[in-house]
Amino acid sequence: MNLTPTRRQFIKTAALTGTAATVFPSILTGAKPADTKVRLGFIGVGLRGRSHVEQALYREDVVIPAICDVDPNSIALTNEIFKKKGKPLPEAYSKGDEAFLQMLKRDDLDGVIIATPWEWHVPMAVATMKAGKYAGVEVSATVKLKESWDLVDTSEKTGVPCMILENVCYRRDVLAILNMVRQGMFGEMTYAHCGYQHDLREVKFNNGKQAYGGGVEFGAKGYSEAHWRTQHSVDRNGDIYPTHGLGPVAHWLNINRGNRFTHLTSTATKSRGLHKYVVDKGGANHPNAKVNFKLGDVVTTVVECANGENIVIIHDTNSPRPYSLGFRAQGTQGIWMDDNDMIYLEGVSPKAHTWEPFAAYQEKYDHPLWKRHAQTAENAGHGGIDFFVMRAFIESVKTKTPPPIDVYDAAVWSAISPLSEESIAGGSKPVEIPDFTRGKWKTNKPIFGLNDQF
Repeated sequence: MNLTPTRRQFIKTAALTGTAATVFPSILTGAKPADTKVRLGFIGVGLRGRSHVEQALYREDVVIPAICDVDPNSIALTNEIFKKKGKPLPEAYSKGDEAFLQMLKRDDLDGVIIATPWEWHVPMAVATMKAGKYAGVEVSATVKLKESWDLVDTSEKTGVPCMILENVCYRRDVLAILNMVRQGMFGEMTYAHCGYQHDLREVKFNNGKQAYGGGVEFGAKGYSEAHWRTQHSVDRNGDIYPTHGLGPVAHWLNINRGNRFTHLTSTATKSRGLHKYVVDKGGANHPNAKVNFKLGDVVTTVVECANGENIVIIHDTNSPRPYSLGFRAQGTQGIWMDDNDMIYLEGVSPKAHTWEPFAAYQEKYDHPLWKRHAQTAENAGHGGIDFFVMRAFIESVKTKTPPPIDVYDAAVWSAISPLSEESIAGGSKPVEIPDFTRGKWKTNKPIFGLNDQF
């Protein structure tokens, strides 16, 4: 029997006990009337931001009065989306890096989606919360450790929620695994494995869209994410993109809600992949062949949890390889592995010590969210998961309730990046992971993925 309380039961209980009021005292005052539109603004309407705009425009209960981007072409492409859908064009803010501050002065926005380069996430999210608007921030939410505290402190002081838009938390298989974990199918959880293993060399060098310089330009000469993302590989050595894998695992292990990360160690291989790509595509004499890329090709981080579980996180984006988030859920009763989509449950699987396909379990333990919304999600990106993460944000804004993935999740999942850098720089030394909940993890109850809510 699943004894986990529903999300609404938890919110009601928290309100009665004062917990919710302590964390979010000012904005969570009651749902909008059912016929009221949710008014969203968007900061950053590049490739990722435009996909969020499209998802929002599928809903009849959402209007978008304003968008912001410093790139006029991104504004123009976004306006085309509105035209195709027959929607009124939003007011555009594009005059300078701080144009978003002007947009945030509007009184016709309930929430703001932030899909910009990583270093802008926290300044924009902080400004959004200070303006009294729900903040939905893309991954990773923060770059520096202080930024994680900035998000938490601002949310607590203003009473305005911040949600990290981690779409992989809604992947169909990992939600089925969450369902199984909560029903005790794996026994007591002991270990999880995850990561971001994705060949991004073309993304880091102009996304394959331009031939300029042999296709290995980045920075000012790059295309799309190559404008800014590649520089992180030049300057940093650590797990610089941990949340796609870590988010689902954190839910399996009840992180921030009865459990927490305590410390980590990280190691990095030598850096070879990006240099080789530049030489192979642009030639040994290309100027970027002289760039010293600091990021190791494979970064391995081991996280220990308060309840005794270990998590291994792999970051691998600069090598030729198939895509994989490398999920593994393991407990005293069995194990599931993503890469071969196989499972073994002691006393349940038909043959001892023998894998069986996961498909039958996926069908049996399919999460209620997917059972209810699978057909609607067909129009969404990344196999449907973009629908669910946008739905969660919008429904939280509409019902004036805490988002199912909250500011504490944003803070600690993203903090793995700077902490892994610190560990590697110190010779893989153990590094303590702060408790961003300031002790509330001991009494917080799970709110993510309960039944078919958010």
